[in-house]
Amino acid sequence: MSAEVVALVVLVLVFLIATVRSINMGALALVAAFVVGTAVFGVEVSDVLGGFPANLFVILVGVTYLFALARTNGTVDWIVHRAVVAVRGRVALMPWVMFVVCAAITAIGAASPAAVAIVAPVAMGFAARYRINPVMMGLMVVQGATGGSFSPIGIFGAITNGVVDKSHLPGSPAVLFFSAMGACALISLVGFLTLGGTKLLQRDRESPKEQVAALARTGAAGGSAGDPASESAREPADDALPRLDAQRSLTLVGLLVLAVGALVFDLDIGFLALAVAVTLTLIFPSAARGTVDKISWGTVLLVGGIVTYVSLLQDQGTVKWLGDGVAHVGAPLLAAFLICLIGAVVSAFASTTGILGALIPLAVPFLQTGQVGAIGLVTALAISSSVVDCSPFSTNGALVVANADVSDRDNVFKRLMTWGMTIMVVAPVLCWVILVVPGSL
Repeated sequence: MSAEVVALVVLVLVFLIATVRSINMGALALVAAFVVGTAVFGVEVSDVLGGFPANLFVILVGVTYLFALARTNGTVDWIVHRAVVAVRGRVALMPWVMFVVCAAITAIGAASPAAVAIVAPVAMGFAARYRINPVMMGLMVVQGATGGSFSPIGIFGAITNGVVDKSHLPGSPAVLFFSAMGACALISLVGFLTLGGTKLLQRDRESPKEQVAALARTGAAGGSAGDPASESAREPADDALPRLDAQRSLTLVGLLVLAVGALVFDLDIGFLALAVAVTLTLIFPSAARGTVDKISWGTVLLVGGIVTYVSLLQDQGTVKWLGDGVAHVGAPLLAAFLICLIGAVVSAFASTTGILGALIPLAVPFLQTGQVGAIGLVTALAISSSVVDCSPFSTNGALVVANADVSDRDNVFKRLMTWGMTIMVVAPVLCWVILVVPGSL
């Protein structure tokens, strides 16, 4: 049995053991990376640790630390209530508002994790407050960020179009963008309808306006938004909203600095979030006690371990080995499907940006034969490799899990993993049928 096969079998065992036994999957993956790296691939421990996602670690710690402060001092409550005012109390609109906001931010060139890191904490806080399914909210945040990233000036769009141009293949930035946005919107619509969106619409229609003040007062007082008299509402009264004090005002300034620094000046969002959080802690030390304990350390360990193991597979050529195996498949259509599937599977656990740059060149030999349409296959591969970013093992999915309410976190992780694994299989099939097959007829 080759080293590549052994490494893949161990990865499957990591998932099975962590599912059957109560053990953090990341811890198990780190041990597996050490054993497989040193015993199977014969590399040094330092090489194994080289795959640890330090940047992702800083992002998760920094963002969850900052927004733990913002939740503790009431700033998130203030933002959530203002959002309710903005949509005139129609809480069913908020998942779509978050989708559009994320899409707009990434469409103008912001990195997808940066957009999700800024929007997800507020979106998940809103979901917890107004009894919206957190899985649906997180899914729509991630899909919005993914769809917008394929605009001609978006990160994913620029990478994909750049690789196509470098490979001298025919391409269409418009087809890529609108196809990707359509796929993300479709996934979001399915998630909205199956995860409680219809109940939200009904709740909004049936809620009398006179219940609005009760809802706003309940939220402002820290009560339950699920009380029968205040479960849903329209137009919360301004005088019932949480008030801004010095601490909340400075926290809002800090969040604004985070958004501008990450989206306009392209500063590292993890270190910037840590800097803002530390500054707020120095100014208001009494309000920050216990905040570090609220960082999602379990999520950090889980994602860090899995990504370290997958990085080991990439560094040791296992992904390339799979790609070379596909290259020897005689049927171009079957080879095209397998490439899309590999892109989806690997991207669910690794960098989508890296996958887009690595797998499109693998398709060049098939595209040059003219038996498979270049635009269709490139678009199918791009979509298959990106819509799985809702997986809790990707940066975006991990941010959603880390910012979910503590009581919901395990459920959000499991449900997002189910959605991610389902999309990982369904997306390549549908993209292949809709975009690749017609181009070969």
